Amino acid sequence: MPHKLQVVLIEPEIPNNTGSIGRLCLATQSTLHLVEPLGFEINDTQLKRAGLDYWQYLDVVRHPSRDAFFASLPEGAPLVFFSKKAKPLYSEHRYQPGSYLIFGKETKGLSEALMSHYSNQTFRIPLYDSRVRSLNLSNAVSIVVYEAIRQLGS
Repeated sequence: MPHKLQVVLIEPEIPNNTGSIGRLCLATQSTLHLVEPLGFEINDTQLKRAGLDYWQYLDVVRHPSRDAFFASLPEGAPLVFFSKKAKPLYSEHRYQPGSYLIFGKETKGLSEALMSHYSNQTFRIPLYDSRVRSLNLSNAVSIVVYEAIRQLGS
């Protein structure tokens, strides 16, 4: 696939979500970046609990910290952030091959500092019922990855 999408989870907390996102990344030939600290251990028990018994086939990169992740980026890497607090919609962004799709932790999302620094690169998935606080992280990642693939051509 020519997309080479990069899915980035900053400090994910729930192994089931990470397992589902890993499965999505494998299915779409995307790379999964896990930015520590993680809220779980990556071991057979946690991964089986998440239903991901093919983790060994996944292109996954672990980063010891947020700073280490940003330092590892190639110059000019297309960065796209996602937050329910952003104004523009995820579908309004024009994705590029190799885009880094960056998501925050399940309980807090992206930090205010990141959203402030990258405000022009931060997008949201709309929620149409005010009783819903947020989407499940794995659902949000799926929506964005497939929109990027749709735009880039399957």
